[in-house]
Amino acid sequence: MVVIYGIKEQLNPIKAQLSDVIQQSMTQVLNLPEGKRSHRIVPLDKSDFYYPEGRTEAYTLIEINMMEGRKVATKKALIKALFANIESQVGINPIDIEIIIKEQPPHCWGFRGMTGDEVQDLTYKVNT
Repeated sequence: MVVIYGIKEQLNPIKAQLSDVIQQSMTQVLNLPEGKRSHRIVPLDKSDFYYPEGRTEAYTLIEINMMEGRKVATKKALIKALFANIESQVGINPIDIEIIIKEQPPHCWGFRGMTGDEVQDLTYKVNT
């Protein structure tokens, strides 16, 4: 699951495009199917979104929640693909993008009536 935070005046006009680019990057690097998209867009009032000095109002925080198991190189490749694809396709400078990958053990995930460590039919690999 991906959660995207930003100032509403900046985020709302680009949210569909940004979601497409994030999914494209995740498909490219993690081999996730297009239908695996699970994005939450959280547009915030400027008064509710504090961000680091030196950033603009385009500052966007992308939080990626995934089952643990992927190699460090794979996660780094995803982060770099996100920076490059978002800059080239959406126009947000990498200085205004923050990406956080949060991993949880498969047994901490629940979907389709089972836990992540019980699922046998994923169409993509987690340990890559």
